[in-house]
Amino acid sequence: MPAINPDRLSERLQTDDEDVVVLDVRHEADFDEWHIPGSVNVDVYDELTDDPDSATGALSDLPEDAEIVTVCAAGVVSQTATDVLREMGYEAVTLTDGMNGWSRVHRHAPVPTDLDGWLGQVARPGKGCLSHVLVSDGEAAVFDPSHYVEEYEAILDDHDAELVGVFDTHAHADHVSGGADLAERHDVPYYLHPRDALAIDATPVEDGRTVTVGGREVEVIHTPGHSEGSVSFDVDGAALITGDTLFHESVGRVELGVEAGIEDSDVEANAATLYESLQRLLDRPDDAVVLPAHDPGSPEPPVSATLGDVRDRNEDLDRDREAFVRELASDVPDHPPNFERVKRTNVGQESVPDDELAELELGPNNCAAE
Repeated sequence: MPAINPDRLSERLQTDDEDVVVLDVRHEADFDEWHIPGSVNVDVYDELTDDPDSATGALSDLPEDAEIVTVCAAGVVSQTATDVLREMGYEAVTLTDGMNGWSRVHRHAPVPTDLDGWLGQVARPGKGCLSHVLVSDGEAAVFDPSHYVEEYEAILDDHDAELVGVFDTHAHADHVSGGADLAERHDVPYYLHPRDALAIDATPVEDGRTVTVGGREVEVIHTPGHSEGSVSFDVDGAALITGDTLFHESVGRVELGVEAGIEDSDVEANAATLYESLQRLLDRPDDAVVLPAHDPGSPEPPVSATLGDVRDRNEDLDRDREAFVRELASDVPDHPPNFERVKRTNVGQESVPDDELAELELGPNNCAAE
């Protein structure tokens, strides 16, 4: 079966290759919820499943001078689409593993800072997830890694750096963390705040603690609200790794831990707590680079902005306390798929087999309040 792997497709899309058209054959509702940016949707999923020849009419308007990359959830029905298109005379290939495969793609790039050392951002465009790697004087730390830990192993090898710690800003709700696994592989501490490390073996981080990585200092700032154990990390005053507490144009949601049944607080209390946490971050220098754990859409690293720029762009930061609490407690977006199980996995209350992790994570992250 003619196919293209997700990493190769990612490379072609990064270069704005006009000779490729990504055709998503899933139902329109599934496409609207989550898709590869720039792809087109022709909802012929049922036709391809029941009677493939009946899909030819809907597919006949595709451009004839481009390679068609067919996409479905797992790369099965899209194989049928590729067969039909090739019989129609199109040059067509299937995206290996479909959206499941797209979810595995990672890209990385250096973050522009005045930091003495190397700070890199790893973007996962299929999930909108961002993680970070700090390298200084031959030592390294990883922040908010995905469970595809080989991506971080490769960066450590490229920089000939020794991993000395793995940090999670919080127990995520949209993807399974690779933090504990990566730390165990290297026999180094896995840092997570005790309020989120409910049933998992982690080295506790608390407000004001400083961890040294090579010649750099990483300060822990407890910033609860999105979760009770959410923290941000101040990297030598040059960068703020803010997790899901502060995004460039939004802030973290406040109801996921409550609805997942792992927090005893209520949504209004969490919103008020988040408001206070944000004030602590806004006291930091305006030229510090803000590095969140997510970005909507398909992020191209580095996704960064100074705290001063974030103040100007983020309308949530202009609200007074009362308006902030009212807005976050009342306007609840769609939940990330399977967020209850993902949350329970990341706090150590549930164990998911490796072969189920990819399917568990499928879908958008939806961790921002707006």
